[in-house]
Parts: sequence; structure tokens; C-alpha cells
Amino acid sequence: MLSGMYSAAAGMAAQQQRMDAAANDLANVNTTGYKHVRVAFRDLAYAPAGFGGTQDVLIGGGTAATSLGRSLDQGALKVTGQPLDVALRGAGFIAVRGADGQPALTRDGALRTDDQGRIVTGGGLLLDPPITVPAGSTTQDVHVAEDGTVNVGGTVIGALRLLTVPNPSALAGGPDNTFLATAASGAAGTAPRTTTVTQGALEGSNVDLGAAMVNMMEAQRGFELASKAITYQDQMAEIANGIRR
Repeated sequence: MLSGMYSAAAGMAAQQQRMDAAANDLANVNTTGYKHVRVAFRDLAYAPAGFGGTQDVLIGGGTAATSLGRSLDQGALKVTGQPLDVALRGAGFIAVRGADGQPALTRDGALRTDDQGRIVTGGGLLLDPPITVPAGSTTQDVHVAEDGTVNVGGTVIGALRLLTVPNPSALAGGPDNTFLATAASGAAGTAPRTTTVTQGALEGSNVDLGAAMVNMMEAQRGFELASKAITYQDQMAEIANGIRR
């Protein structure tokens, strides 16, 4: 009898994870370079029921949510005309240094300069390697080529380091709109030559607002059904206990 409750509780937990993922996507629908999370379900372990001494009847343990990583579909490009706004077309990420100094990746090209003239992300993270705009120059003097080369007044001052990983969908989400390499994603390496940089534009989130809303509503309905299953299991247990007495 309790196995039914366990299965229903597992279903509630899975639907809660699905709702959390959908809520996170909705919260980042306007976040530059954001990639939405893909969630699927898997069966939990099956075990012999043990009815009548047979091992042929199996009872499932319910379901669990599992992350399939992030969708890497290209987001729509929005032209801003700002010289430090850059968008990537194709596979790859801009290499940055996290707040802890560790390597990180981002598709958020809303760049700016800090009080030392260094080009940083909107969250204040330094590019890797760092690029500094010369004193006396303004951001309007900055030109970013399609290959990521940055020059001011015809003088090259650095280049955006464009990287990718063997399995980008397995990247972990990091702070400040970054991604972190994992064992599943593989180590970062140079992005393909087909990846280009567009200056004066930003890549929007690839979240489909309608699909995210549908996912959330489906998860809510699934959560409600699983909770009702627990209620029914409790009522059946109450009846069984009454018969025993």
C-alpha cells in the first residue's frame, strides 16, 4: 500500500523540479544570451512485487526529473548600435573570469568598461584575457571585428577569446549569466571559425515564452494529480485498517 504513496510522492517531486526549471526560464526570458533548461523524466527502479511467490510482476518506484542540459538554439539578435554590445552567431562562448578568478563562459555580450578602462561584462567580470581601452579613448572609438579582434583607432588592443566545449548542453549554469565546464561537457577549446561576432547587437534569450507557460501549467496539473493520488492512497489505507479491526 505504501508503494503507491512513494510513487506519487516521487511524481510530485519530479513535477516540482519541472516547475522550477520553467519558472527559471520565465524569469530569464529577457536575459541576454540566456539558454533555456531542458527537463525530461525517467523511471525509477522496478522491483518484484512478490505476490504469490512469483517474480514476474514488477512494481515501479515512480518517476524522477532529469536535466537534459540547456538548449543551444540561437537567440534572436537585437540591434542596439552600442559599440561594446556584441553578439555571437554560431556555436561558442566568450571567455571570461568569474568573480572567484576561475574560467567561465558567457553568451552575454552586453559589455562595458570599468573605472580602470578594462572591458567587463554587465556583471563586472573581466574578459579572459583582459582587454583595456587606452586612456583618452572612448567606447565610440572601439571596433570589434567578426573574428573578435578589438582595435581602437586602427591599433589592435586585444581580442575576444571565443571558446566551445565538446558537449555544450552539459555545461553548468554559473553566476552572473555564465556557464561552467563540467566533466560531462568536456574541456573548453577554440570555437569553430564559422562563429562570428556582430558588434552593436545583443543576442536575446532563446526561451519560448508560450512553451515555457505551457510547461509550467502542465507541471502544475501533474503535481495536483500526484497529490490527489496520495490522498486516495491514504483513504484506501484507512479503509483497510477499518476492515482489519
